[in-house]
Amino acid sequence: MLHFRKTVSYLGMIGLIPLASCGGKGEAPHNEQKAPNVIYVFPDQMRNSAMEFWSSEKYASHIPYKGDPVITPNLNKFADEAVVFSSAYSNSPLSSPHRGSLLTGMYPNRSGVPLNINSTRPFNSLRDDVTTISDLYSQNGYNCAYIGKYHLDFPTPNDPDNPGHYVEHRDPVWDTYTPPEKRHGFDFWYSYGTFDVHKKPHYWDTEGEKHEIREWSPKHETDIAIDYLINSKGERDSSKPFFMMISMNPPHHPYSSLDDCMEEDYNLYKDKPLGELLIRDNADTTMAKAASAPYYFAQVTGVDREFGRLLQALDSLGLSENTIVVFSSDHGETLCSHGIDDPKNSPYAESTDVPFLIRYPGKLKPRVEELILSSPDIMPTLLGLSGLGQRIPRDVQGSNFADYLLTGKNASFLPKSALYIRNLDGEKDENGKVISYFPETRGVKTDRYTLALTIHKETKKLKEVYFFDNLTDPYQLYNLKMDDYPLVKEQLLNELAEQLKKAGDPWYKEKILAEIIHYH
Repeated sequence: MLHFRKTVSYLGMIGLIPLASCGGKGEAPHNEQKAPNVIYVFPDQMRNSAMEFWSSEKYASHIPYKGDPVITPNLNKFADEAVVFSSAYSNSPLSSPHRGSLLTGMYPNRSGVPLNINSTRPFNSLRDDVTTISDLYSQNGYNCAYIGKYHLDFPTPNDPDNPGHYVEHRDPVWDTYTPPEKRHGFDFWYSYGTFDVHKKPHYWDTEGEKHEIREWSPKHETDIAIDYLINSKGERDSSKPFFMMISMNPPHHPYSSLDDCMEEDYNLYKDKPLGELLIRDNADTTMAKAASAPYYFAQVTGVDREFGRLLQALDSLGLSENTIVVFSSDHGETLCSHGIDDPKNSPYAESTDVPFLIRYPGKLKPRVEELILSSPDIMPTLLGLSGLGQRIPRDVQGSNFADYLLTGKNASFLPKSALYIRNLDGEKDENGKVISYFPETRGVKTDRYTLALTIHKETKKLKEVYFFDNLTDPYQLYNLKMDDYPLVKEQLLNELAEQLKKAGDPWYKEKILAEIIHYH
């Protein structure tokens, strides 16, 4: 069904519709609401350096590398109002594993999602029995909305318009429809599994109706989000706080033509030499992928504009002061660094380091925060900031840093490292379906070093070592020898052992590489 969504958001903001009349079900006066609203915006595949403010004098000293030459005026303004994390870390830098951790507060071996989800991996899907962040918000009086890419459900032949069939006709199947019983507390749904056609997206709504759209997906998703805020159609109960997740696909591939971005954004970069766009010391401008740089940055600028439009709507509706807003991403993008085509799933900083900005007016003091934040920490920390810290399930593996962020207390208990995880397909059944995963690489990132160890699939013996001093070598150009730094080696391997134990990781359970990792 071809569906054209007409929003009233702009009309309200420019005064043609009184905003007080847009509340649907009777908008409660803002000052009566105590529990904060929460909006979590996370475009896919956006690396931490792809925000303009990192190049300004105020912020540049907080990261060891150069900020990308990208234009993000709305994120620049938002950064001045937010806690900006310089070391937010995607532990398993792929969409599905990160999202599993984001929703559950668990590492991939516990969330049910150790790999990216498609129809070749039937064991790999968000657990139905787990309590997610949206379940908890819903159970505690929130309306919950999900808009955009989900990528957490194993595809099954459950097309609402064609029962018994998949929602797409390719093998393997990636896209999927999520039925109501698998939505984990989200009562407003406008989503899809994964579909990388940025100007012809589609979505299934709360009732399972499919909408075929013919405009750039971040713009359409922002329109849907603004409609939800205005609530003119009664999308939510205005007497309740809301939790809304907006998952934009760009700046995700493809980024190779004007089919992938807005022309006005591409025009900002199209005439710049590649050497002025790919400015990292480890970037190879001779790679074929280098031509994607202006399109990638154009997508980032377009996402920034839509994020700004969302923030403007919050301001116009009088919701900003009592709304926690987060801007983050699943994982990064190597973008010709290290001479590799894979944009993600590596221990390099371009892949693992992600944006994480959080604004909570009157509660969180704007600043740059050096806390090493891991994917599983996001769920408990947001719940803690919302006053729901006591409701966090005991099986959550991430840490609740709300008290530290609000008061600065308990800094001595902050993590010294983050766990790096790379999994591959494991064994297959007689039909060629993957039935397990292989834990190929594990490592740690500290405030200075990155260490990652890769093992052979057959022998589980050491195959490859990544070891970088990110302070003296921020572009990770020089892979050091561990034995040349015995004290650092010991410290990092001890950190790795502790992180593996905390995660209940297969390496800890099987005591992999016990000859060098001293498990306790």
